[in-house]
Amino acid sequence: MEEFNQFQSKLENKRILITGGAGFIGSNLCETLLKLKAEVICLDNFATGHRHNLERCFDNQNFRFIEGDIRDLKTCKEACNNVDYVLHQAALGSVPRSIEDPITSNEVNVSGFLNMLVAARDTAVKRFVYAASSSTYGDSKGLPKIEDKIGKPLSPYAITKYVNELYAENFYKTYGLDTIGLRYFNVFGRKQDPKGAYAAVIPKFVMQFMKNESPVINGDGTYSRDFTYIDNVIQMNLLALTTDNKEAVNQVYNTAVGDRTNLLELTNLLKKHLSTFDTKIAQVEIKHGPKRPGDIPHSLASVDKAKELLKYKPSHSIEEGIKEAVAWYWNNLKK
Repeated sequence: MEEFNQFQSKLENKRILITGGAGFIGSNLCETLLKLKAEVICLDNFATGHRHNLERCFDNQNFRFIEGDIRDLKTCKEACNNVDYVLHQAALGSVPRSIEDPITSNEVNVSGFLNMLVAARDTAVKRFVYAASSSTYGDSKGLPKIEDKIGKPLSPYAITKYVNELYAENFYKTYGLDTIGLRYFNVFGRKQDPKGAYAAVIPKFVMQFMKNESPVINGDGTYSRDFTYIDNVIQMNLLALTTDNKEAVNQVYNTAVGDRTNLLELTNLLKKHLSTFDTKIAQVEIKHGPKRPGDIPHSLASVDKAKELLKYKPSHSIEEGIKEAVAWYWNNLKK
């Protein structure tokens, strides 16, 4: 938390709306901003978020919760009223979910996003920072991924997140609304939900290891990702909120570490750090299943743009993040 204290002078007493604030990333942002003495308004409908993620927030006098849906424009406008900044995290994530139900993904991720832009415009929000996605790179073959070189989207989810970027740019050019998009790369860490059909790979595997069950890797395990610890993502959001560099605003940034790990390496890291709690985990075997449709083989971000314009300095490598994350899961969810 110490590395975030530099932001307090700029954020203290500022009113910040966090949509999707009961989710994994949103709730971590809520806690951080409250520690920085900001006023936090959280909007969530609990479609994928959880009330227990906010248990440390409800007793704080600077915290207000609104249960509502971004698909309702009136709710969005009420939430944006008298707000300085918006951190828009609300979305229906997951490539497989979007393939199974593209209509709902579009309603939330596109129509809901547009509602929030309109509400922010109409209430004179100073800056709108939103969660974009590395899925926008689609079938682009080049590595590392550079912000201005993308391919064609490979899933309905990826399409929705690209449309978000187009709308954000249009609202700046048309209405003068300042926006910054953060293309998240496989974020993981404390509070990430290990349950459900669309659970992310790290919390899902951690829970299976803790039960001495064999996780199943989709494919041969050579697919790689730029796994990004939650504290790096929080830093990027704070930098996007507070930057005074005019050139840095109305841009899209990779939000990652700039390193990639394949799934076999990932499972070895998880076993290594979980074995400090239970030595039997080191002996758990890994199983393999079919590849998932819509998955890209490799993902690696260039974070040069964020370092140059936002002065981003990733605080956690993949292994440092894994070490902290598995300790949190062990201490909070081991039963």
